Amino acid sequence: MSQQAEHLMAEADELCLRKGLRLTPTRRRVLELIVDSPGGAKAYDLLDALTAENPSARPPTIYRAIDFLLSNGLIHRIESLNAYVSCTCPEHAQAYQLLICKTCGRVQELHEEDLDSQLETAAKRQGFKVHRKTIEVHGICHTCQQ
Repeated sequence: MSQQAEHLMAEADELCLRKGLRLTPTRRRVLELIVDSPGGAKAYDLLDALTAENPSARPPTIYRAIDFLLSNGLIHRIESLNAYVSCTCPEHAQAYQLLICKTCGRVQELHEEDLDSQLETAAKRQGFKVHRKTIEVHGICHTCQQ
């Protein structure tokens, strides 16, 4: 596991401890698999990996773990890819944007709070109550442009 992955797992442990949440072995393993997939991981890929380690794993096992990780800000869903990526900053779990490289597949998380605020303000002006925001920007990352 990379140093960044170890850091993300340590943050997840600390967040769960602080909030009194249980990061069960299955939830932890699903999070580790997602952390190790910088371009995002699909639920059935997670299931395949988990089943290889634990033959009794079934789709509900994965989806319950994903729901827990999503609801506690430890991962994000990439809507356009139907995949999941680790959250690099759980404190900003609700105000984030994703940059997705169409060449290498890497996903970078941004926290442009001004953009988030402008979107909220524009929605309010229209009398619209926002329940969830997903901002995904597809393009080519700096490394792949070289």
